[in-house]
Amino acid sequence: MRQFVALFLSVGALAIFGQSPANTPETIVNKQIDLANQELQRVIGLVQMGALPSIRLEEAQQNLEDAKDEAILERTLYGDLQVDKVNDQLMDEMVAAAQRRLERQQNKIEEAKKLVVSGIAPLSSLTPIEEELTIRQTNLNLAHARANLMAEMAALAKYEKTAAEIHAVTSTAFTDAFTPGMEHYEGNGLFRESKDLKPLALAFEQKFDHPLPISAEGETDLHRTLGFDHRGRVDVAVSPNAPEGVWLRGYLKARKIPFYAFTRAIPGKATAAHIHIGPGSTRLHSTAAD
Repeated sequence: MRQFVALFLSVGALAIFGQSPANTPETIVNKQIDLANQELQRVIGLVQMGALPSIRLEEAQQNLEDAKDEAILERTLYGDLQVDKVNDQLMDEMVAAAQRRLERQQNKIEEAKKLVVSGIAPLSSLTPIEEELTIRQTNLNLAHARANLMAEMAALAKYEKTAAEIHAVTSTAFTDAFTPGMEHYEGNGLFRESKDLKPLALAFEQKFDHPLPISAEGETDLHRTLGFDHRGRVDVAVSPNAPEGVWLRGYLKARKIPFYAFTRAIPGKATAAHIHIGPGSTRLHSTAAD
């Protein structure tokens, strides 16, 4: 089935060759929605006449919703998405559609099992329903995977878009605020760890082929012992004058993210050379960071 073809061999879905414009996947799904809607209207009329039980109306409504969710997946999970067109809302919509289709199939299995237990339907009737459940579970897993992949690619695209700006900053001398063994860059005073750290880590790994060497993320026992409020701050174990440190300082400056760069241990401020990302820890806000 085509759902299994969407195994992310590329960011876009595999092309379907030999199709005429009238038989594209999107057109087929739209026709399925139209047919499901027509069936719903037919069932409504028959239920109102008493020719069909009311449970058939619920089934027809579920089939229509299922077709609509399939259309969402056709556009997002199987479709050829452009990174610059992807946003969190679109990815959330994709995952939610896959989740709803899975839950509907789970409900179908529960109802089918009741029929088997009561002797109305044979045990073999469960096989196609269970196979469809497996497909839908796979699609949900793929939806989660594609959402994560697109988020990472968007972060990398954002970095690449400003690569020239970063290079310009890293190629100039820094003359912000210096004390012996320390440089302080105030920027805009903001470091949003939940939004800023992941793009930084991805950009660093792409540049140096190894993970960002984070030595402390948020509050730690050491910082509490020293009396520092380190929440919302990150320490990176690189020397500010090493290639990684020069690049990191440039990256942060290009985005106006505040930092403290320590070239050596400073009593009461730093235990070793590192770069502290974020504003100064509360206790040292007016002087330095940890």
